[in-house]
Amino acid sequence: MSNALLDKAPSSTDRADAAGVALLDFASGVERIKRRLIEGEEIALLDVREEAEHATGHPLFASHLALSNLELHVYARLPRREVPIVTFDAGGDDDRAVRAAIRLRALGYSDVTVFEQGVAGWVAGGGEPFIDVNAPSKAFGELVESERHTPSLSADELKALIESDTPPVILDARRFEEYQNMSIPTGVSVPGAELALRVAALAPDPATRVVVNCAGRTRSIIGTQSLINVGIPNRVEALRNGTIGWTLAGHALEHGQTRRYTDTAAAPELRAKARKLADRAGVRRADERVLSGFRADTARTTYYLDVRSPQEFLAGHLAGFLSAPGGQLVQETEAVASVRGARIVLSDDDGVRANLTGHWLAQMNWEVWVHDQVEPQRLTAQGSKPSLPAHREVPLVTPRQLAQWLEDGEPVGVFDLTSSANYVAGHIPGAAYVQRAELARLLGADRPERVVLTCGSSLLAGYAAAELLDLGFDDVAVLDGGNQAWRSEGLPLESGETRLLSARRDRYRRPYEGHDNPREAMEAYLEWEFGLVEQLQRDGTHGFKVLGPA
Repeated sequence: MSNALLDKAPSSTDRADAAGVALLDFASGVERIKRRLIEGEEIALLDVREEAEHATGHPLFASHLALSNLELHVYARLPRREVPIVTFDAGGDDDRAVRAAIRLRALGYSDVTVFEQGVAGWVAGGGEPFIDVNAPSKAFGELVESERHTPSLSADELKALIESDTPPVILDARRFEEYQNMSIPTGVSVPGAELALRVAALAPDPATRVVVNCAGRTRSIIGTQSLINVGIPNRVEALRNGTIGWTLAGHALEHGQTRRYTDTAAAPELRAKARKLADRAGVRRADERVLSGFRADTARTTYYLDVRSPQEFLAGHLAGFLSAPGGQLVQETEAVASVRGARIVLSDDDGVRANLTGHWLAQMNWEVWVHDQVEPQRLTAQGSKPSLPAHREVPLVTPRQLAQWLEDGEPVGVFDLTSSANYVAGHIPGAAYVQRAELARLLGADRPERVVLTCGSSLLAGYAAAELLDLGFDDVAVLDGGNQAWRSEGLPLESGETRLLSARRDRYRRPYEGHDNPREAMEAYLEWEFGLVEQLQRDGTHGFKVLGPA
């Protein structure tokens, strides 16, 4: 990233000054942030660009929280209003970091700073840029393999085993939806936190080999090492490079499979081993008295996370806890806990999943507590959505009324703020796709007489409409119930990239998530992962410590 990007950006300081927002000088800011990270003090580094932009490069512990949908996630990701926050955008003439800071302050966050010149300033100030998403977790996975020499086998070796007289049990550690999209033949869906709890039922014979896979590397490494750490008797190996490696070797994947683990109770010896691992890693114990103290502590950020499956969480959970299935939590920690230096409290009802998840998070330099001995009768809380910020009342229009306006040729512009993938799959005929961060600018350039905003449920559209009204726009309404309500009324839809006012930057397409990615992209992704340990050393802020054998 060249300094030319900085040279053409005289406006970020002026914008911050005009808004009364503090600006962190990039020349000294990198070292100030790195010092805070190394000392374990709380800080939230927020990359407020779209996800595809975030994936082009960012500080190691920068959490992606797009300005476009900030309100939908901010209270869960930043539960303490006094936490120090630094916002990043691309630099240059990008003003999203300043706009995000203004919005955060309006939501009650009192310590918000804009990093001068964004990611460009971070690099110019000597900061290490990490590409892709979930970089801390992926780098940690590579460090685990490097230090523990996690056993693995190639795609060709696995294929030969599958076709042999003694086939292995293949456990897919990803989310069930990812497994359904593509999977290794004969593989069974066992998302990461479930592996130790379910493996005995799936491979009861200690002579059966167990192979753990994901799409790339991280979850297979962590899953395999989890089973080794907890001491299962079977031989356990990771599928080297996951479904990417399988595809690059020229082997066919399965699609639409539904094989899943069955629920099994935790054996007492397994609970004891998981507890011992967590204790070795420095995980602490939290009873109700300790939790009451945490809730009263306004000087620290605490995340309360239920690491069981989403289905178990929805059936009933502890009040105040959010769903964060353990394997995915280790894979994408910064996307759940955006405050580095915060403490994390984990819960389950079996004594295995929280302890194993906790033993990994503690090695990733998180302060981790496990809430022990959760009786089933206490898992009564319902609902899975965190609280959301309020906004001013906005006018609503029903799907039938909007359909009539469109049929009558009324001068109305429909703007869809949903994800670009959902827009392409199906949207209101004539509606334009736009990212919320670009909405005001685009409407200011060419505003229709009447504006109707929509998205999947119109939740995000409500925030966007309130913002436009606050900016002085008039005749702005929200489609009541959003696209879901439009569909429920049986009204027509069209599909495709019919009217994209914003580029499709809202979602970064991972080289490992599809089965039709270019070979070059998959190979480049693997090369990047192999280099992460060296990047960690250059960055120097991670504090990761990998446990050796017991």
